[in-house]
Amino acid sequence: MRTPIYPNKRKYKHIPTKLTEDQFNEFILPHLSKGKRGPKCEISFYKVFNYILHLMHTGMQWKHLPIEKGENGLPEIHHTRIFRIYQRWIRDGVFKKIFENSVFKLKENNLLDLSVLHGDGSLTMAKKGGDLLGYSGHKHFKGEKIVAVVDKNVNVIAPYVQAEGNKNESPLFIRAMHDIKEIAVKLGLNLKGIIMSLDGAYDSKENRKLIFNSKMIPNIPENKRNRKKAKRGKKRIFSKEIFKERFRTIERLFAWEDKFKRLLLRFEQKSENHLGMKLIAYTMINLRYFCQA
Repeated sequence: MRTPIYPNKRKYKHIPTKLTEDQFNEFILPHLSKGKRGPKCEISFYKVFNYILHLMHTGMQWKHLPIEKGENGLPEIHHTRIFRIYQRWIRDGVFKKIFENSVFKLKENNLLDLSVLHGDGSLTMAKKGGDLLGYSGHKHFKGEKIVAVVDKNVNVIAPYVQAEGNKNESPLFIRAMHDIKEIAVKLGLNLKGIIMSLDGAYDSKENRKLIFNSKMIPNIPENKRNRKKAKRGKKRIFSKEIFKERFRTIERLFAWEDKFKRLLLRFEQKSENHLGMKLIAYTMINLRYFCQA
């Protein structure tokens, strides 16, 4: 088994915003799809992917990408060509495969701590409009919501659930749990006995039953929902110490995500384009052990 990289250094490392060619060939290239028709790409996929990373890190527009010039003094590729390649990779499910491979690499190097999983939702403002948007009365803006799940080492396990900003997070957990089970089956992860720590917004009979049926243990603070008296029946299991870990796990993830300025606001008209960038960002967070400068 491959030994973990940088085993004696601190747990939280720099999030890579640019890959070397060797890192790209190991983690990204095996999962990329090639166009079946049309002209061949003028530059390597290694350069195309780093252009996308640069756009995400700086938050610039596609047309402002600092594209290198070729021998003829002209840009080596047009920014619209990079965008079309990016869209093709989204349609082919490339970024989901790359993300799942990053989780597999963590498992292979014993870098996952699945004793506790923390989940929460984040809301991204969308000023340019688009699909899958809703007005959040709590945040007072229109945006899109995504639910992410991390382990104790702030490694992203499942980030696929998307919904309008006005949707309640509690019903979204059913879809999030489906994604957790799906990736667990693909990677051979055992969910039995794992503690699922969630915010009080996810407290419902359906969510607790779903966690128990998955042989996991819920750690959710009781949401009284304006009740004046305590609910009758057996007291629910809840650990405040485990719940406090949220602020150094799932909240840390959202802080790391902000390193990619393109994700601070949603500029993409299509939600799938925004999700693609989210998956790339979460992949880079998972690969922080392997892609240090």
